[in-house]
Amino acid sequence: MGERPRLSESVVGMAEEKAIYVTSLPQMKRAGQKIVVVTAYDTPSARCAEEAGVDVVLVGDSVGNVVLGYANTLAVTMETMLHHVGAVARGLRRCLLVADMPFLSYQTDVATAVRNAGRFLQEAGAHAVKIEGGSAFRAQLEAILAAGIPVMGHLGYTPQSLHVFGAERVRGRSLQEARRLYREAGFIEEVGCFSLVLECMPAELARVITEALAIPSIGIGSGPHCDGQVLVLHDLLGWSFEAPFKHAKQYLNLREAITRGLQDYCREVREGGFPTEAHSFRAHDYEHLTREQLEGPE
Repeated sequence: MGERPRLSESVVGMAEEKAIYVTSLPQMKRAGQKIVVVTAYDTPSARCAEEAGVDVVLVGDSVGNVVLGYANTLAVTMETMLHHVGAVARGLRRCLLVADMPFLSYQTDVATAVRNAGRFLQEAGAHAVKIEGGSAFRAQLEAILAAGIPVMGHLGYTPQSLHVFGAERVRGRSLQEARRLYREAGFIEEVGCFSLVLECMPAELARVITEALAIPSIGIGSGPHCDGQVLVLHDLLGWSFEAPFKHAKQYLNLREAITRGLQDYCREVREGGFPTEAHSFRAHDYEHLTREQLEGPE
């Protein structure tokens, strides 16, 4: 997998031998150990995720929604993703780093798919890529895997297909669609992906799929039976201006805390309370300075 980027010694120590690799996840499933996944989009959030004990960091194309202000993920490009994946990679040394392949980075043809997947590893420092969809992209998946690039699959609600799904976000409510998703999950395992995200499907369907697969399932809005869970960082920290999804639990209200801090800063600047002596610097050989001193001879 290559050497992980080094962090300063101030990072809470997670021993090098405990680094997470793509081979670690099936081992965790067999051991009954839940897999913790979170999204991140920059170096500070990556470092926080690692210090907290997260197993896998996903740089999702959700960066378009939660960081860049787009209405959906379709506007996110390869260059955008490479920029953010690189920033996250510089903040990690233990976590497995997975990069989302954005819209039209793999769908058009096999050569483009392999080239773009490889860029995430070669240029940005990712360890694996995530691809939405199943057997419709058999040729791309087989070629990417044959090139030695690990792939995480993604079934259920796939945000890059939002215009196909319309208003219905939960997939697999009907028995017919549940059967299709079950078959697609089997394909994802058969083709060689090391794990599979199951997004927004009934918990019972996710349970059956999880029990049928040897590779681990990572749930988001798919109930408690998956082998692991992933949440968008901004959703779980309450750092969002949108109404939360039903499946997203908020553990903090970061938006409120940040707003309070900024309000305090505004007040202190306007009232003269910041900066103080504690935030100022002194000169070496003068104390009270006048313009005459500065304008005088050298």
